[in-house]
Amino acid sequence: MQIIDAQIHLWEQGLPINKAHRPVSRFSTEYVLGMMDEAGVDAALIHPPGWDPHSTELATAAVLNHPGRFAILGAFPLDDPASQGLVDGWLARPGMLGLRLTFLSPHQRTWMTDGTADWVWPAAERAGIPIALLCTDFLREVGQIAERHPGLKLIVDHLGGRGGNELQKDDAALVHMPQLVALAKYPNVAVKATGAPGYSSEGYPFRPIQPYLQQIYEAFGPDRMFWGTDISRMRCSWRECITFFTEELPWLPDADKPKIMGEALCAWIGWKR
Repeated sequence: MQIIDAQIHLWEQGLPINKAHRPVSRFSTEYVLGMMDEAGVDAALIHPPGWDPHSTELATAAVLNHPGRFAILGAFPLDDPASQGLVDGWLARPGMLGLRLTFLSPHQRTWMTDGTADWVWPAAERAGIPIALLCTDFLREVGQIAERHPGLKLIVDHLGGRGGNELQKDDAALVHMPQLVALAKYPNVAVKATGAPGYSSEGYPFRPIQPYLQQIYEAFGPDRMFWGTDISRMRCSWRECITFFTEELPWLPDADKPKIMGEALCAWIGWKR
């Protein structure tokens, strides 16, 4: 079974804006590869973080220097008209398999509703670019986008939550679950089950979060649910993040584990490792 992480960050300068991440100025390719090898992670999808202005170049170097181990979901500013000229050639960049857009920072919070982001959905649909979204407060809008653009593949990040950007745990962290599950009716919407341990007030095997993962599995199925860690903000080991899914979820059939642990992600974004 391939183990492919749906979300990691690499950086070599700056401190994370999200205080839940490790407060270090360097989270390097070599360091992460060592952890991956120790834990048994075959590959990982890099999301270049905004706090390092050179993070995209770092991700590209990781792809080129370590074939088969990394791919990228990149980003560009939706409010910059110049970004519109990047779409058609986006997937020609080394290792680039899609976009990852965030809507949590104060200057981004109106983009989903004031028209700023409207141009990117048809452009990405036309170009065949999958988009991952950090968009907890805009799940209703995600459904509207999915309905208007059925050829656009969308991924909701971090179980639809804020990815540890706030202090809530357990039920309080996942009050949005009904809105997330409602998106399952759109066949072009998938969910990253990334960072799930970070929502738990308990340690391994993170029992308060398990019922929510089951809800997602039952709604979206194994072809639209992707395991991952966002490892730089986990307070447990990478290996525990793996066995949490492969050994501690009794309702998850063995036959579906290869899909959730990597196969489904690769199929969704076209990662031909």
